[in-house]
Amino acid sequence: MSPPQLKEFYTPQTTHKAFFTGGNVQLTSPGDKLLCQCTTTVKIVDVQSGIVSGFIGEEESLDEDSVDDLVITFGLSKDDKQVVTAHKSGLLKLWDLSENKLLKQWKSIHKGHVAVIEFSTDSDVLATGGSDSSLKLWNLKHHSCTHNLKGVQGVFSIVKFFMKSDVPYIFGAGDDYCIKGWNIVTSQIKKSLSGHYSKITGLEISHCSSYIVSGSRDKVLILWEFSSGKQLKVIPLYESIEALVLLPKKITIPGADVQFKNSVFVAVAGEKGSVKIWDVKEARQLFTQKNSLISPAKEQGGLAVTQLLYNKATNTFAVVSADHNIIFHLFDDFSCRQQLIGFSDEILDLVILGIEETHLAVATNSNDIKLYNLSNMNCQLLVGHTDLVVALASTPANPDLFASSSKDNSMRLWCLKDGNAYCVASGMIHSSSVGAVAFSQLKQKFVLSGSQDTTLKLWKLPKELSHDETVTLTVKMAKVVHEKEINEISVAPNDKIIATASMDKTAKLWSAEDLTLLGTLRGHKRGVWSVNFSSMDQVVLTTSADAMIKIWAISDLSCLKTLEGHDASVMKGLFVSRGMQVLSIGGDGLLKLWNLKTSECINSFDHHYGKIWAIAISKSEDKLITGGSDSQLIIWKDVTEEKKLEEVRKLQEKALMEQQLANLMQADDLLNALKLALTLDRPATVLKIIQDVIKRGETGLPETILQLDNYEKKQLMTCVAHWNTNSKFCYPAQVIVSIMLDDIVHGNLEIERRILETIIAYTEKHFKRLSEEFQALHILDYTKLIMKPTSKNHIV
Repeated sequence: MSPPQLKEFYTPQTTHKAFFTGGNVQLTSPGDKLLCQCTTTVKIVDVQSGIVSGFIGEEESLDEDSVDDLVITFGLSKDDKQVVTAHKSGLLKLWDLSENKLLKQWKSIHKGHVAVIEFSTDSDVLATGGSDSSLKLWNLKHHSCTHNLKGVQGVFSIVKFFMKSDVPYIFGAGDDYCIKGWNIVTSQIKKSLSGHYSKITGLEISHCSSYIVSGSRDKVLILWEFSSGKQLKVIPLYESIEALVLLPKKITIPGADVQFKNSVFVAVAGEKGSVKIWDVKEARQLFTQKNSLISPAKEQGGLAVTQLLYNKATNTFAVVSADHNIIFHLFDDFSCRQQLIGFSDEILDLVILGIEETHLAVATNSNDIKLYNLSNMNCQLLVGHTDLVVALASTPANPDLFASSSKDNSMRLWCLKDGNAYCVASGMIHSSSVGAVAFSQLKQKFVLSGSQDTTLKLWKLPKELSHDETVTLTVKMAKVVHEKEINEISVAPNDKIIATASMDKTAKLWSAEDLTLLGTLRGHKRGVWSVNFSSMDQVVLTTSADAMIKIWAISDLSCLKTLEGHDASVMKGLFVSRGMQVLSIGGDGLLKLWNLKTSECINSFDHHYGKIWAIAISKSEDKLITGGSDSQLIIWKDVTEEKKLEEVRKLQEKALMEQQLANLMQADDLLNALKLALTLDRPATVLKIIQDVIKRGETGLPETILQLDNYEKKQLMTCVAHWNTNSKFCYPAQVIVSIMLDDIVHGNLEIERRILETIIAYTEKHFKRLSEEFQALHILDYTKLIMKPTSKNHIV
């Protein structure tokens, strides 16, 4: 077997970042673009591909402390041409959506933040509801405030424009839970609808303009008569309502007999996480979503669904969850069309799945597992756990099978089939959070789980697992194995030894037959985060919070090597290149590649902005995936071979160019040789060429230098700064400076301040020296002129 090629370079092939960190979400009228609030920007997402196609606003800062102008909220015009963003600084900014260009910015003149932004139907008027109890209307053509409407108390929660019999109205509600309606022409309050007892989160006007529907966190829908302002219906929903959408006059609802006699249909969603459709006039619930992928709120009054968007062009619902997921459902049958993950928070673990490694399972700060298709990064949410999922594991014995463990004290097995994953088994005997899980490697025989209760459980796997039912696993063996919580479990490639890592600063080896202790690995000064077996040698690797990686011999439990280089906890380590190298990830945000023979760090890769929690590598080891606390999912590619080929190509090109330079020098073609010498970074040759040209008095030097590109001119000026420090070479340096002086003065060429200061300092020194020499020459001439010849008679 030929020795493996050692790896040297990994480069990020794809980086998946957050595009929705909370706040407002808007769909364009055709339903092809999604605008999502993301810290200092509004991200534009292509709905079909799920790819961020652009953004509006300033580039977000990597340091949260330096973010000084967060987007508080934004609004999209009805014609999809303009976007207005409200910022923490109190500014309103008007953007062109097609070009992502800032058109205008002005002060909001609210005494506090702008909470709600709404465009009028013709997109000419903008309404801003603030935290100062005022509602302001703006003429967007002149960017002037035309109305300052009062009457609502507290922070505005909703604002709606409405036209009734050619009279323009605007409605708004705040912390007093009363809906106010102003006649825009007269600025007078014409409607005051009192009936809710909590924040009003939804407000719609019926298509016939005769009714108003409102929803609130007080768990009721109210139908109002527009003309009189009376309550016609108060419908209890028994859940806090966060979103309300008016549906078209004629709709087809799955499994419901819909009557169209002046009915008012609305869709609502709230703390239970599912969408419901009501005929408000008849106070009749027509539909309840059964296939919701959003978990109900953990506590009463909590958040599950935060927004509900209906797009008429595509006949789809977009349901926005409190976990920053956006799920699209077809209205016809409410089937899930697409799932977009706006923000993963911390990525805790991940595994690559499938025989062809087509999918990626990711555990984040969520109850749901995110299953990505690696070809297009489409996502599926796997619902089952009732608390945060903290660990995942897969097995080479069955690439479609993986396990998850959670803070709900349980472990679940999932199986991949036809691009979807199904829960096929579960185990729920632990008395505390299950933080580690692992499979047998050689055959599909058993699965292990480790918990905060310090116990290790070995579960027997059924011979066959069905996608149609979830079986309950039985514990074959259980044992208390550590003094503190178990962080990770690893199984040897031959399935005979089990290794556990714990916060008690030790890692232990156990027999897979009866869980008898084979040995304890002691030496780390802090808790051990991970443990891993080599696929080739009888060694095991541990990583710890003491920032060290240790390699241990299984035979005598001795520490063979200690790798030091991380500045914080080493979260995980993997053997690669048939056990000759190690990949490690740390709390310092670094991915490091080590050579075990020399114990040296070959390379460090810094592309994460926080702690790296998870790493997974493909079978061929040409691709690896990392995830961390910065919510970034980075897919890396091994480019060692490409880098070496590139280096060989560059060396060949350099050799060819050096030969060309030698030929030009021999042919006395100095001016053409000058540019080539600069390209090859040969300052001594450049100096020799310039000296020879000046010495021979050849013309064409200024023209040749001025024809250089800016990069080559900067290189030449760097050489000039070095030559100018020596009086022997100051003349050619000054000749070059005089040629390029016009470019520098007129700003056509930007030179580093450091280089300019060096040139100026030594130029002044040379000028002073030459001035003194010139003065000395004049004194000599003067002395010669005043000297008179003397005769012998005058000699004293």
